[in-house]
Amino acid sequence: MDVRIIIFDFDGTLGDTQEIIVKTQQATMREMHLPVPSDEESKATIGLKLRDCFLAICPTMTDKQADECVTTYQRLFARHKDLFPPALFPHVRETLVALKRKGLVLTIASSRSSASLHELVHELGIADCIDFIVGADEVAHPKPDAEPVLLTLQEKGFHADEALVVGDMPVDLLMGRNAGTRTCAVTYGNATRRTLEHAGADFIIDDITELIQILILN
Repeated sequence: MDVRIIIFDFDGTLGDTQEIIVKTQQATMREMHLPVPSDEESKATIGLKLRDCFLAICPTMTDKQADECVTTYQRLFARHKDLFPPALFPHVRETLVALKRKGLVLTIASSRSSASLHELVHELGIADCIDFIVGADEVAHPKPDAEPVLLTLQEKGFHADEALVVGDMPVDLLMGRNAGTRTCAVTYGNATRRTLEHAGADFIIDDITELIQILILN
């Protein structure tokens, strides 16, 4: 497989952020006096643009409430980072370094804001491995639309058949498929293997180190 660029999702793929996302969503809804989602309901929204997460949790909220939820979430997320610190999943740093040594271009396309992405990438010690970042605020049409991938490919000078999109949620895989790339799902994130199989990933892996074998054997 002649892959020259890998486009990673962040939350649930590189960064283990499930607890802080779930707790912050719940605290936001509680502060806004809106129905508080269960852990599973909250997890199911990970991968969507933040405003869309709240609309998915409570479809009856007004546009004004949705905007206020985003502002409240961002304030609480900063406070919660000490209580529920984000971390890299096992073997992420080592795998990114190994892929870089093989000459691959490594990027991130996320539904998280670009400012938050850059901050987390630096805090978690992988900024030196990442060549380009696209946050939800930098595209008109976020996941599952193809725009984040197409923007990345245009910026780095690659074609879709040279790219692999790696993510943990169906929206990541759909984004890649809409852009014409191959896709790889990770099972250690926020979706079940069954869900990822139904989403039609080209590859499914249980550990990020398996990416190296995929690139060698396919």
